[in-house]
Formats: sequence, structure tokens, C-alpha cells
Amino acid sequence: MAFNLIDLPYADDALDPAVSAETLSFHHGKHHQAYIDKMSAAIEGSEYADKPLEAIIASARGNNQGLFNNAAQSWNHGFYWHSMAGDGGSPSDELQSMIDAAFGSIDELKGQLKDRGVGHFASGWVWLAEKGGKLSIEETHDGDTLADGDFNPLLTIDVWEHAYYIDHQNKRPAYLDAVLDGKLNWRFASENLARGTTWTYPA
Repeated sequence: MAFNLIDLPYADDALDPAVSAETLSFHHGKHHQAYIDKMSAAIEGSEYADKPLEAIIASARGNNQGLFNNAAQSWNHGFYWHSMAGDGGSPSDELQSMIDAAFGSIDELKGQLKDRGVGHFASGWVWLAEKGGKLSIEETHDGDTLADGDFNPLLTIDVWEHAYYIDHQNKRPAYLDAVLDGKLNWRFASENLARGTTWTYPA
């Protein structure tokens, strides 16, 4: 199975000023592309060649760290692009009810996402996830992912420095504020919740 860099689901400047077109040109066009290229080279002619990305991640975890890193980062970035939007709308009634039950309000959820993102040491990802009908905020370090676990990820925020350095230098809190202020794609999160299964990277 051949994997390609997925297109951004919006114009290059749709997330400005939270994430600029310049950042996307590097982050999507170079970083994400590099993960795809390295993964594709690693699976060519191997037992992984015809597997979907989620199966590659699950099989490589603990068995082939290099392949796992590139496969997981390929998936994480695809999920991250969809986790944002120029106008992300509002949570569905079901998701809003679960947010209220778990966090009290959407503003409190955003505050906790920021706190977890700011407090996350070094590189990684902060997730809004569902498991057993309840929402939680999860963190994964470096290239780790929720793609093959028990959680159903709804949204993610990339807290690797290359996600924000061009626009916000080393000010991770400013980047998180900008993303949380109207750039989270609540329609995508609501779709992920309603589907009840983990998002699949487009073949």
C-alpha cells in the first residue's frame, strides 16, 4: 500500500495567525512529507507493505522503533491537520454534554488543554480523547500516538517546537492560546465521537 502526504483540509493561510502559511509550508510540506517518505521506504517489499497505517503502527510498536516513529508521526500529523480549522464550529450536542460532564464547560476544557500543553516536557502531543463514554486529556511523548490504543482520539495539538517556532518563537503558551481561540475543529471531534472508532489515515 502506497502512502501519500494528505492535502491540508483548508487553505494555507486559513489558520493564521495561530499557525501561519509559512509554518504550514515547512511543517506539512517538509516535516510530514519526510515521515511519509521514510516510512514508505522502510515498508517497501516488507511484511508491512500492504497494511493500513494503523496496522503498521500497531505491529511496529515495540518491535521496530524506527518504523514505529515514522508511521506514528505520519498518522499524528494527518490527525493534527484535521484537528484544526479556520472555523471549527461548535461541538455536537453529544460532545458538549460530555465536555460539561468531564470538565464543567468548554472554557474549562480549553484551560486544561493549555495547562497540559504548557506543562508537557519537551516534545509530544496533547489529546482530547474518549474511552468508555468518558472524555479525558491525554499526553504522548515524542512520536507516540493514540492511533492504536484503547482511546478514541477526538482532537490533538502538536507541542513539538517546530509546530510553533516560526510564529511564536519559544512561546508555547502563546501558540496554545492562538490555537485554542477558535482554531480547534469541533466538527471533526464530533464526527470522531459519533463514529466511535479511531480515525483512519486516508490511503
